[in-house]
Amino acid sequence: MKFSDDWVDVKITDNRPHPWVAKLHIDLPLLAGLAGLIAIAFVILYSASGQNVDVLLRQAGRLGLAFAVMLTLAQVHPHYFKLYGPILYGAGVLLLGAVLIIGDIGKGAQRWLDLGFFRFQPSELMKLATPMMVAWYVAETGLPPRFMSILIAGILITVPALLIAKQPDLGTAMLVAVSGSLALFLAGVSWRSFLALVVLTGGSLPVVWYLLHDYQRDRVLTFLNPEADPLGRGYHIIQSKIAIGSGGIYGKGWLNGTQGQLDFLPERSTDFIFAILAEEFGLTGCLGLLGVYLFVLARCFHIVVQAQEPFTQLLSGALTVTFFVYVFVNIGMVIGILPVVGVPLPLVSYGGTSMVTLLAGFGILMSIQTHRKLLAH
Repeated sequence: MKFSDDWVDVKITDNRPHPWVAKLHIDLPLLAGLAGLIAIAFVILYSASGQNVDVLLRQAGRLGLAFAVMLTLAQVHPHYFKLYGPILYGAGVLLLGAVLIIGDIGKGAQRWLDLGFFRFQPSELMKLATPMMVAWYVAETGLPPRFMSILIAGILITVPALLIAKQPDLGTAMLVAVSGSLALFLAGVSWRSFLALVVLTGGSLPVVWYLLHDYQRDRVLTFLNPEADPLGRGYHIIQSKIAIGSGGIYGKGWLNGTQGQLDFLPERSTDFIFAILAEEFGLTGCLGLLGVYLFVLARCFHIVVQAQEPFTQLLSGALTVTFFVYVFVNIGMVIGILPVVGVPLPLVSYGGTSMVTLLAGFGILMSIQTHRKLLAH
C-alpha cells in the first residue's frame, strides 16, 4: 500500500457529520462509548467509596478537566502531533530526569514535580509522547523499519521506561514500554526481529529481577503463591478473588456486596474496583462492562483502519492497543492471572492523572478521524 503525506480536499456527499459535530471535531460513536464507560464508573464508584458523594464530586471535577483536554486535542490537526512529537518526547525525558533529582516523594516513590501552583507526574506524559516519538521516527526512516531503525527505536523506548522504573513505578514503566513497542511492531517489524527481541527480553529477566525493589519482588512471589502469606502480601488478591467468586451470575445487588461494604477489600475504589462490580453485579455486570470496552476498542480500530498516513496509522494503532493493555492488565491482576502492578481500570477507577492521559489519547484519535480527508482516486 502506498501512503501519501498530502491531505486532499474533495467533496463529500455521504456520511457527513452534523455541522456542529464537524466543527468541534467530535467522533460521536467514540464519545458515546466513553460516556457509557463513565456512567458505569459513577455507579460502581458510589458503592466502592462507601456512598461518599464528595468522592463523586471530586471525580466529576477531574473528569471535566480530562474532557477539556480531550476536546482541545481533538481540534489539533495530526500534522502538529507529528511536528511537535519529538519536542514533547525530549521535554518529557528531561522532566523524568528532574523527577529523580528534585521530585516530590509520596507513598515511598519519587514521581511528582512540584511547580508551586500544581503537581504533576511527567511519567503520564510519556504514555503519549513515547508512541508519538516512535511513530514519527519509523515513519520518517521508512517502512518496514530496518535493523538500525529498530535498534534506535528500542533505545527511544528504553530510556523513559528505565527512568520511570527508577522512581520506582513499575506499572507505568511497563505501559510506556508497551505503548512504544506497539508503535514499532505495527510498523511492520519482521517476525524474525520480533522473536529476537523476545529472546533478548527473556535473557534480561535475571538482570531485571536483580534491579527490582524488595516490594516489587514480593508482588511477583505473591502472584505465584498468594496463600503463602494470606494476612500480609497475599491479602489483596485473596479478598479480590472472594469478592469476584461470591458475585455469581447476577451478583448480590448494588450496595449489597460484603467484601466491599465491610472494608475487607483494600483499594476498592482504585485498582480493585472491578472486584466490586463483580461482587454486586456478577458475571452479567462484568460482561456488560466488557461489552462497552469492546465497543470503544472497535471504534478505535475503525479509526486506525481509516487513517491515511503512516504516522497517524502507527500512532492511533499504538494508542488503541495500549488502551486494551490497560484493561487486560487491571482485570488480569484483579482476578489473579497477573501480578499486582498498580494499573487502574481505565475510566472506571478513581483518580485524575490516568484519566486525563487516557482521554488525551482519545482526543488524539478523534483528531485523526475528524481531520481525515477522502483521497482522490
